Amino acid sequence: MDLLGISGTEYVGYLASFMVLLSFTMKDVKKLRMVNMAGCILFVIYGFLMPTLRVGLPIIIANAAILGVNMFYLAKRK
Repeated sequence: MDLLGISGTEYVGYLASFMVLLSFTMKDVKKLRMVNMAGCILFVIYGFLMPTLRVGLPIIIANAAILGVNMFYLAKRK
């Protein structure tokens, strides 16, 4: 699927980047972590959409780790 010359994979990457950027504007730490987690999940999906796993694996590993950190601190707060 190409829309305006941008592939669906690229849209997922742009949306993930936007979500992570948006999370840095949050004052409430819980909201920050939730929005950042959404960005991380999108980045993991984006990594799996890469042409080969070799290309996407660093994206998947880094964002899965950040997702885990966010989940840990959200659970710890309760």
